[in-house]
Amino acid sequence: MRKVSLWVLFPLFLFSCHDLTELNVNPNGVDPNKANPNLVLSTVLSETGMQLTRMNFDDIMGGLMQHTQKDGWSTAHNDYDWGGSQSWAEWYSILRDNQYVHDRSVELGYELHQGITLVMKSMIFGLIADLWGDAPYSAALKGAEGGGANTFPVFDSQESIYTGILADLEKANTLLSKSAAEYTSSTGSADVYYGGNPVKWRKLANSLMLRYYNRISAKKPDVAKAGIEKIVGNPTQYPIITAAADDAAMGFAGNSNADSWPANATYDASGSNFRRIKMCATLVTKLQELKDPRIGIWAAKVQIPLVLDTTLAGRVDKIENGKRIVSRQRVQGLEINTNPDYVGLPPGILGGATYNLSPTAEQAANNPHVSWLNDIYRQAKGNLLKARLMSASEVNFILAEAAQRGWAVGNAETFYNAAIKASFDTWGVAAGYAAYIAGDKVKYNGTLKQLMEQKWISSWTAAAQAWFDYRRTGYPELTAGPQALRKVLPVRFFYMLDERNLNKANADAAMSRLENTTYTGPEGANSAWSKPWVIQGTGKPW
Repeated sequence: MRKVSLWVLFPLFLFSCHDLTELNVNPNGVDPNKANPNLVLSTVLSETGMQLTRMNFDDIMGGLMQHTQKDGWSTAHNDYDWGGSQSWAEWYSILRDNQYVHDRSVELGYELHQGITLVMKSMIFGLIADLWGDAPYSAALKGAEGGGANTFPVFDSQESIYTGILADLEKANTLLSKSAAEYTSSTGSADVYYGGNPVKWRKLANSLMLRYYNRISAKKPDVAKAGIEKIVGNPTQYPIITAAADDAAMGFAGNSNADSWPANATYDASGSNFRRIKMCATLVTKLQELKDPRIGIWAAKVQIPLVLDTTLAGRVDKIENGKRIVSRQRVQGLEINTNPDYVGLPPGILGGATYNLSPTAEQAANNPHVSWLNDIYRQAKGNLLKARLMSASEVNFILAEAAQRGWAVGNAETFYNAAIKASFDTWGVAAGYAAYIAGDKVKYNGTLKQLMEQKWISSWTAAAQAWFDYRRTGYPELTAGPQALRKVLPVRFFYMLDERNLNKANADAAMSRLENTTYTGPEGANSAWSKPWVIQGTGKPW
């Protein structure tokens, strides 16, 4: 026994002689002071794409802008019942990673990475300002430095955040102005948007400038006009996205549910998440009215059309030749839609699962009389399943709007047509463009209403941008559903409860700068119907 004890103690003695500071190293970790920034850049880009797609498609934006509706677990999607559930924690987490990539790139002299991170910083901070209004910006991302001002950062004004990101995008335009061969670094496979192509990143930077100059056009028209005219007037210095091939978009790996298209039925064997998302009647009706071929890419036809036969007596309800035939007495007092091809779910209705004589009333109803999404959205990945961050269609719509105002950017109709064509190219229906653009209800008529309706249609799976346009223009003219919390659409996200509790003084100051409206309601200043700076005093959207 004594011999064994010595052998046990001997290795312990040897171990104690080592420098413990040398041993306290994770052999599987990477020293942040020595890491290649590409290791984190890939996370910044992929997480941004995933978060945007979830928000725009599977979360609330598609429902808010009436592209889709849900007939299960639907109150946030359909009815604006958000409370304080919208958190910016994920966005600030991405921004912290992005800041690391930027700072590490400065240490290494990697100008390509610096330019990319300034673009991503601008995109994400711009989104936070768009969604919430005032937010931590100048003092954000400094928690590791300690101190009260860094731990509990002040909320910068929405106006100053927009000003800051426009300045950063100018810097990015310069940093990204070299050819790929001139940079001392490469992104390799970490760049899941553009494969390290600095020309395309530069186009994205300048296109984002157009987005945010347009965003402030009602509040600071002189600044917006000068900025947009400067960019358009010097395409060599400020190249922009003009063709769908240059869109900022990200495909999905599809290796697990975490890196797949949201609400897919590949990893959700029940298909419940996919099934509960139905097309919204608002969008379906507009697409049908315009004879828009994109409807066949986004929506599935009803599986069993309803037929109302007014010649039948009694409560007739039968399936015949693949159709469900009902009598007038059978549907008395019920709203039904007998379109044989596409039927959307009306926004914000009570009992969406039972709409249009659905044979089942469970959450995520297996309803054959309402249009589901196209089967491509069941998949984990696919050629059309992409996170869409910025597109040629959006850029051309921005320029068409600027031209309509009389700014020196070109011809409004030319940009309008190009915007629609870019969308048709993106969704694989280019062959239908000529006939579509010649249609009486599509042919350019010079109105902002037409322009914004077409931009709203083209924002499919990127509906947040349509919301931001709706706030400042009032178009498209959307009506809240009967179950909605207010009679009008909201205009911002609530500040979340933990922020209001932990950073109370700064959150309270930000809320005091919101403009109460007749729809603000019992939530007080923090309401989703209180107006942030960007639309205060504009009389929009309601």
